[in-house]
Amino acid sequence: MKATWEKIEKNLGVLEVEVEADRVAAALDKAFNKVAKKANVPGFRKGKVPRPIFEARYGVEALYQDAIDILLPEVYTEAVDQTDIFPVDRPEVEIDQFAKGEVFKFKAKVTVKPEVTLGDYKGVEVPVQKVEVSDEELDAELKRLQERHAELSVIDEGAAENGDIAVIDFDGSVDGVPFEGGQAERYSLELGSGTFIPGFEEQVVGMATGDFKDVEVTFPETYHAEELAGKKAVFKVKVHEIKRKQLPELDDEFAKDVSEFETLAEYKEDLKKELLARKEQEAKGNKEAAVVDKVAANAEVEIPQAMIDSEIQNMMRDFDNRLRNQGMNLEMFLSFSGQTTADLQEQMKDDAEKRVRNNLVLEQIAKEENIEVTEEDINKELEVMAESYKRTADEIRNILTANGSLGSLREEISLRKTVDLLVENSKEVEAAEETAETAETAEEK
Repeated sequence: MKATWEKIEKNLGVLEVEVEADRVAAALDKAFNKVAKKANVPGFRKGKVPRPIFEARYGVEALYQDAIDILLPEVYTEAVDQTDIFPVDRPEVEIDQFAKGEVFKFKAKVTVKPEVTLGDYKGVEVPVQKVEVSDEELDAELKRLQERHAELSVIDEGAAENGDIAVIDFDGSVDGVPFEGGQAERYSLELGSGTFIPGFEEQVVGMATGDFKDVEVTFPETYHAEELAGKKAVFKVKVHEIKRKQLPELDDEFAKDVSEFETLAEYKEDLKKELLARKEQEAKGNKEAAVVDKVAANAEVEIPQAMIDSEIQNMMRDFDNRLRNQGMNLEMFLSFSGQTTADLQEQMKDDAEKRVRNNLVLEQIAKEENIEVTEEDINKELEVMAESYKRTADEIRNILTANGSLGSLREEISLRKTVDLLVENSKEVEAAEETAETAETAEEK
């Protein structure tokens, strides 16, 4: 096979490929074996028609498309490897020649990973990360723990308040006609959570157990279901019961119940250390992000839209997975928030572009600095994953190898080592110094 690559624009080029006639013949054989199983030829059972009879009746051309579908993915991958390019989108393929006994020729217009021109990436200045835990933060954490260990008690008398859990039936309609997803029985709704259509939860506040009420709301103009967007709806609501959180007292007994300590004072001291460690880790992450952002801003790279679109899809999948872990899914989230998939993707666009830019710049720095990922690095990471998933390192390796993710793990480790190098070579400055440096840079530009 012969393959050549010619760049026609910054991130776009043409891959020209010629494939030997014997591989074309082999692909035609496979295509015939596939097609013959379904071919209806008088006098022959399906799958038993001889090749010459088939070609005489239908023509060898009847096999061409199936043969191309069999051969093209295989030879395209080989051509990509041979020319050492990195496609980031589906190619636009143009078949120049395909016939029995002849060379297979095709062109593929391919968008490839862009080239990165690095700027200064050592010695960048970032603000000092100050880490401390205030009394207010400690009190807020204790309040959060109170909420987590609160008990839900059914309220027999009195009206529902924000923060209560109202167990309700609801039946929604627009112009008297029920709509899909507008009905539920014994649904547990936390009032004030903002999960339902704006205005719904506020009208349930004040209802008591056994109450019936027509809740009138208007769907947002941007609601994901176009047939409901901007429409007024009426929900017939019945309250079955109201549950209210009973917060435990913040005392020594509370400390004994939720920790290994005997007194609240001891528990608060340990909690402060835990918060400090958490904030130190957060500060470390913030510093890494600040360094990478500055280094990426110093670089020049033109990002293909296909890479941004692909990253948005990855972010959408991650978001959906997080929602599922919380007992929800993307469809439910869109329904409750009144957003569309397009709205969500638009919100993610800037962050997706930033992620792609940062990764491209880090990959280029890794090449410049000859950063290598050793087997020892991989083994250490596998051990960490094994402990997390309660499996052996060999099992994790086999799983990653089977689904083709071992290469991704190697890339992730390489990026992490690159970030470590950049942070080690960065400089922390006070906010005033940072402002002065930024102003000086702006004047130079």
